[in-house]
Amino acid sequence: MSAAEQVNLSDFSSIFSLEGKVAVVTGGSRGLGLHAASGLLQAGCSKVYITSRKKAGCDEAVAALNAISNKRPGAQAISVPVDSSDMNELDRLVAEVGKTTDHVDILFANAGATWGENFDTYPEKMFSKVMDLNVKSVFYTIQKFAPLLTAKATMEDPSRVIITASVAGIGIGSIGENGTPAYSASKAAAIHLAKNLAVELGPRHILTNAIAPGFYPSKMAAGLIEAKGGMQDLAKYSPNGRLGKPEDIAGLVVFLGSRASSHLNGAVIATDGGAVLKGRL
Repeated sequence: MSAAEQVNLSDFSSIFSLEGKVAVVTGGSRGLGLHAASGLLQAGCSKVYITSRKKAGCDEAVAALNAISNKRPGAQAISVPVDSSDMNELDRLVAEVGKTTDHVDILFANAGATWGENFDTYPEKMFSKVMDLNVKSVFYTIQKFAPLLTAKATMEDPSRVIITASVAGIGIGSIGENGTPAYSASKAAAIHLAKNLAVELGPRHILTNAIAPGFYPSKMAAGLIEAKGGMQDLAKYSPNGRLGKPEDIAGLVVFLGSRASSHLNGAVIATDGGAVLKGRL
């Protein structure tokens, strides 16, 4: 290969563009899901379906997203409230999405839950709830969306599945009074699920990758952040001296949905400023 051929990156100006893509974001009404949905719209997606359990939350998120001024002309966020832990509700989600699109390019499987409590009193009910939503429902969401994900996918332009895991699935999560054994185990399972699905779905032109966030200020993380001394204290343990920002998660999800990541499959990307490398999540 000549030097000229080596530097010929075809259409580099659009390498991060999501122009005209269709995305589904579970757990998209707040926190990381909402940040990602905002990024997907601003990167060019024509439709971004937002789902979470509460209708009011979905509708509020969609109103905010549709008010973004620099999204693609005609682009829209669409509210489809469902309980992702319910298999019948997942069927309804796919059916509702299928009414207004014949394919899905990006599925951000982000819905999740946590529970913090002492080891000795940790309730079986909550362990099951966390595992069901963070692992089982992630698998079945992907399974049920597979026909829409494969509808227009090709080797040159594959569809994308992005699973939200956590650095708690890489290192050790919270222990002690606010222990999160179910969350840590579920996120380790989500990471391994992403790797398995990368091999299973790759031949169908669906790329599957996982992101592993550290602490991002959000409603779900608020209690644990406070229990660990607050945002300023936690920020000191990160090598880059801060916690995650909305643009950090939005940029990563846009990258994984774009042509720039078309040779990533089965990857796990930690987005925590390097805190997990110090043994502190």
